[in-house]
Amino acid sequence: QVLLVESGGGLVQAGGSLRLSCTAPACALGAYAAGWFRQTPGKKREFVAAISWTGGDTYYSDSVKGRFTVSRDNAKNTVYLQMNSLKPEDTADYYCAGRSVTFDSTYYTRDYDYVYWGQGTQVTVSS
Repeated sequence: QVLLVESGGGLVQAGGSLRLSCTAPACALGAYAAGWFRQTPGKKREFVAAISWTGGDTYYSDSVKGRFTVSRDNAKNTVYLQMNSLKPEDTADYYCAGRSVTFDSTYYTRDYDYVYWGQGTQVTVSS
């Protein structure tokens, strides 16, 4: 089973920044679209950002648009989520997801569209 590995979570003050990374096993997925989701206890998993295989197409939730940036380095099999101007309400467990694609511009915003998931990394933003 393919497992993505997230890293980069931690504790940061409001207004600060963090960069999350998500690494896939080399050659395991081929071309894949990737997404970031987050979840807090008792709440449904929430879409954060998505990116196509080439990185040319991205999409963000309204709650993070303008503050977060998703990018990728396919040579390193890694997808990033740069989070700036963090707010206490951004506190959550963050998960990356992947799905093999045929078309380079494809991306997904619904969690059930993804096949591969990481185990999550915790982000805590203090006020």
